[in-house]
Amino acid sequence: MPSQPRPCPYPHPRRRGAVAALLLLPVLLTACSRDGDGGPDDAKPGSVRAALAELPVKKAESKAGYDRGKFGRAWSDRTDAPGSGNGCDTRNDILRRDLRDPKLDGPAKCTVTSGTLADPYTGKTIRFRRGARSSDVQIDHVVALSDAWRTGARKLSRARREALANDPLNLVAADGPANMGKGDKDAADWLPANTAYTCDYVARQIAVKRQYKLWVTPKEHAAMSRVLTTCPAHEVPTAKSPGVALKH
Repeated sequence: MPSQPRPCPYPHPRRRGAVAALLLLPVLLTACSRDGDGGPDDAKPGSVRAALAELPVKKAESKAGYDRGKFGRAWSDRTDAPGSGNGCDTRNDILRRDLRDPKLDGPAKCTVTSGTLADPYTGKTIRFRRGARSSDVQIDHVVALSDAWRTGARKLSRARREALANDPLNLVAADGPANMGKGDKDAADWLPANTAYTCDYVARQIAVKRQYKLWVTPKEHAAMSRVLTTCPAHEVPTAKSPGVALKH
């Protein structure tokens, strides 16, 4: 639970020294508003709330000029993203990381043929098997690429955009229909139905936007702030965090 603000000392006009107290009232009110109100000044250093406070807030740009190809070849193993260059494509890297008991095939033992996903978006258990129903499990860009494009990625170099599209921090294996329903929506318009994962989801988005110098819209910022009131001390995930780092 967020801390409760302390009572503000409004001076009574009949008390001795009321004029001096009234002169001090703006200072007192400012102190009250910053003490325990759950705002950015209460954010613990290193927390996701502190990271959110660092992000610029402004309107999204248009989608004009966006193309998936602007972020490089899909699932490329030749990018500057953490874990890239291991000989396996990014999609299989994420399946191997997120599925329980993944079965591997192919000459390099890269292709994930089966496994079990505890889906973070719905809370369901999904039995994955490569084949006609491979799309039951999809790899989601937590910050959708077109959303990234509209909030700063168009200004990134091609190499940075390729890294963003293949960064394990920005990727999660998820229920296919849930991922399709999310589309390119940000946190203002879509959050996981599995509320137990909401803080982790928003934390990943904030970490990605900070890492790649993107911004959030006013509505997105408000939605993220509401989520983080339930987990104010949540730490910012990194490339080495459990659930982010690739398995070797």
